[in-house]
Parts: sequence; C-alpha cells; structure tokens
Amino acid sequence: MRKRLSLRILLRLCLSINNQGMGNGLGEEAGFDNTNNENDHITCFDDLWVYRDSYEASINIFTEILPKLPIEEKYDLKDQMRRACKAVPRLIAEGYAKRHQKAGFQKYLDDANAESNEMIVCLRHCKDLYPDLINVEICEKLIKIYDRCSRGIFNLSMTWMDFSKIPKNEK
Repeated sequence: MRKRLSLRILLRLCLSINNQGMGNGLGEEAGFDNTNNENDHITCFDDLWVYRDSYEASINIFTEILPKLPIEEKYDLKDQMRRACKAVPRLIAEGYAKRHQKAGFQKYLDDANAESNEMIVCLRHCKDLYPDLINVEICEKLIKIYDRCSRGIFNLSMTWMDFSKIPKNEK
C-alpha cells in the first residue's frame, strides 16, 4: 500500500513557516479544498501546484516565447530557456519519486528552484532585449508564475524537512 501524506498535516506545517504572504507550495493555492477533509492526500506529483504551474508555464514558453526569439539567440537564450523551462516540472516529478529520502527529495527541489529562478532571468532578458518581438505582458505573467513557483518550491522543501521531524504516531 502506498504511503499517503495527510494534507492536513502538511498544511499545518506550511502555515507554520509561511511568512509575509510568500505562498506555501500547497494548500488552497494548490487548488485543494480549503475544508481540509481527511480524504485530501498528496498521492502523486500532480497534486502539487508547483508542478502543475511550472508545467503549464513551460508549455507557454514553447508556444508563446521561443518561436518569436531571433535566430541569433538559437544557441544561447533560446536553448537555455528550452532546457530550463522543461527542467522545473521534471525535477519536481523526479524528486517526488524520492520523497522518502529526505536528502534526495531536497536536492531535486533545490535544483528545480534554481531552474525556476533561471527562467525568471531569461524572461527578463526576453522582455528587455526584444520588446518588439516578444509580448511583454506574457513575459511579465510568466515571470510572476515562476517567481511564485520558486517561493512555493522553497516552502515545499522546508515543509518536507519539517514533516520528517513529526513523530510517526502524529502522521
């Protein structure tokens, strides 16, 4: 039987470290019912909003940004964005498979956070260097999504570390 993490316990942990409205990687923002029913569980990486949002953002990068970059960016900015935007959801999914290993999951979340931050810089380059080619509003929207994901990934990693400290009889 697959071990399930109670959403109620994770939400309690998230709220205890959530400061200054920074988001928490889970909870109501993730699309979970805010009634915290006992039936709400994180059973796969798809249940994490940081995965879903980063995946959707990567699709938007491929459809709205990359095709509009100039040819001279093919092996620089375009190539970097192509790899970084796909890396964020992949690392979250891959790390979730190693969630039972505290250090393993933490490494993947740290790498996902780094790639998400890299996407913020790449998108800023796009909007500042190529405002005549790239829709600046789309870039701004994607920057906000990646910023929220970066904060959510960080808080998820901190929450996961705290979760491992809870005595087994409280899980």
